[in-house]
Amino acid sequence: MISTPEQQAVDAAITSRRSIRAYLPTPVARDDIEQILRVAGRAPSGTNTQPWKVHVLQGEAKRRLSSAILAAYNDPEQALQHKEEYAYYPQQWVSPYIDRRRKVGWDLYALLGLTRDNKAGMAAQHGKNYDFFGAPVGLIFTIDRIMEQGSWLDYGMFLQNIMIAARARGLDTCPQAAFTQYHRIIAAQLALPEGETVVCGMALGVADLSQIENSLQTERMALPEFVKFVE
Repeated sequence: MISTPEQQAVDAAITSRRSIRAYLPTPVARDDIEQILRVAGRAPSGTNTQPWKVHVLQGEAKRRLSSAILAAYNDPEQALQHKEEYAYYPQQWVSPYIDRRRKVGWDLYALLGLTRDNKAGMAAQHGKNYDFFGAPVGLIFTIDRIMEQGSWLDYGMFLQNIMIAARARGLDTCPQAAFTQYHRIIAAQLALPEGETVVCGMALGVADLSQIENSLQTERMALPEFVKFVE
């Protein structure tokens, strides 16, 4: 079957999406941000609940949030006082998931020349999350605490839509669960209502392809590894 140009464009937007960890300072127009979010808002949700809330940070607002989080992150005593509000990762790791996690981590560190004993270097690299990897736009996503697991599944489709719509416009992203550890700082900085919780963050901008970390290519399972046709 020959793909149509429309199919090829959609496939290209999906398959070219990568988690970008270094950005150019190139501004992103507000019209582009709004259109990306407008398109993403067409994501499906159970009984059309649309549980997503988006906080778009640029300029001084982004710098204030990043500075507040980094002040806590770089102080070991303060960092210990901040815990994730929900478990993103499993409490007990097993194969094949732990193997994939380790591989992507060590592949990234190898590109950056970070060895296993360079704890300070790895911590510094992780800390770049909180500056949105230098992206000109930072997105913080929140959800009402009353919403249940189904709404979180809906939220994932909304986040994917943002990343694909960004690629269609020549922009890149990095979804960031790292922000969840500092949800109290985020709530204070963004004046979040008590009833909202932080889902994740996301960097948005133009990839700096001169930076070696952006050459990371993660592997994906072959179709027979995760698909079973039942006839």
